[in-house]
Amino acid sequence: MKTSYIDYAMSVIIGRAIPDARDGLKPVHRRSLYAMWEMGNTSDKPTKKSARVVGEVMGKFHPHGDASIYDTIVKMAQPFSYRHMLVQGQGNFGSIDGDSAAASRYTEVRLSAYAEAMLEDIEKETVAFVPNYDESLEEPVVLPAKIPNLLVNGSDGIAVGMATKMPPHNLREACDAVLVYLDNPGVAVEDLMRVLPAPDFPTGGILMGTEGARNVYTTGQGRLVVRGVATIEESASGSRGDRIIVTELPYQVNKAQWITAIAEMVREKRIDGITDIRDESDKDGIRVVFELRKGTMSPVILNNLYRHTALESSFWAINYAIVDNQPKILTLHGLLENFVQHRIAVIRRRSEFDLKKALEKVHILNGLLIALSRIDDVIAAIRASDTVDTARSVLISRFSLDEPQANAILQMQLRRLAALEQQKILDDKHGLEAEIARLQTILSGEATIKDEIRRETAKIAEKFGDARRT
Repeated sequence: MKTSYIDYAMSVIIGRAIPDARDGLKPVHRRSLYAMWEMGNTSDKPTKKSARVVGEVMGKFHPHGDASIYDTIVKMAQPFSYRHMLVQGQGNFGSIDGDSAAASRYTEVRLSAYAEAMLEDIEKETVAFVPNYDESLEEPVVLPAKIPNLLVNGSDGIAVGMATKMPPHNLREACDAVLVYLDNPGVAVEDLMRVLPAPDFPTGGILMGTEGARNVYTTGQGRLVVRGVATIEESASGSRGDRIIVTELPYQVNKAQWITAIAEMVREKRIDGITDIRDESDKDGIRVVFELRKGTMSPVILNNLYRHTALESSFWAINYAIVDNQPKILTLHGLLENFVQHRIAVIRRRSEFDLKKALEKVHILNGLLIALSRIDDVIAAIRASDTVDTARSVLISRFSLDEPQANAILQMQLRRLAALEQQKILDDKHGLEAEIARLQTILSGEATIKDEIRRETAKIAEKFGDARRT
């Protein structure tokens, strides 16, 4: 029983609830994104029915309930849940009031450009693949992840005996932190906090000091106190009371429940001076108006809202992530180190893949140049051969070609072979040789790979970066 429970606990920790430190995803998120990528359900194509996507994920990679898969996809499409959404949704995907999304047969989804950057280069053998649950297909162990997604979007999950709750950050600031770390892996936390001062929540809010963030960055856990954004609108004529207008709420606060709780406090006179509450929120953002009784002290009521309601909330952060198949609490340095080491491995494998392909293409072009120098003899030899195997043998023996070169020539139509231009082949070859030299430079050492990470990270920051909200 004890052994079985430990096995179950590790299965939940690694297979369900705790994200991987490299791409910041749990298996269900990774499988959903990969299935959509395989379906061609990308940001430049029309959306597909969510039910179809859920079926694809469940049938190929994730043999669990369809409801859990759909809930995962819905959350990845919610702007108030993710700092940068991984899925673009069409239809009703729920609200900050806690409203449920429409059923999967009504909504439609596709990958966001951000998610595509996470998946880019996966076809170039950049990450390991393992058999799926029934060993009929393969799935990636981790995504190539050009983006430090665990820092950017954070994560939360409850496992067995542990839980993770990681705050999201501003993408541009997270990329700057990666660049600083690349220059000096031993950089002090204080220096990292100059470019990554604190978390940045999708719903905005005001972070009350940076001491909590410093604790999270140095120990992997800490308490972040976040306030909603509220302004006092004073009565111009004096004929009515002031107003308190709330335009941002702390992260993960349910607006409808918060308003209901305040209304209950007003009825019970635990908060006095509020005569009316109006929710004027719309698609452009949150706007909750509190009408105050004439003569009341607005700052006192606002302080009561901060003190007694979720308008001021604590985010208890603990940075549990999977490292080498084990759950670990990661500091900011640990998060950056795991991302950078992952990117080093990905870029090395990608460059080796591209180099191999480029060398193969140059080899084929050399064969075409040989054929072009004796094009009439080559065409005559092919025409005189009864079978493809005979033609291949003749090309190899008479023209000093090898099998891949001979196959490339035989795969071309004779009229295309006759129309080959030597200068075009030479131009293509020179272009490939320049690419080979570039790839060999990248592979010459870790320093050049890190230069490539710097270049790609800067491009990601430029493409997806936006202003801080918190």
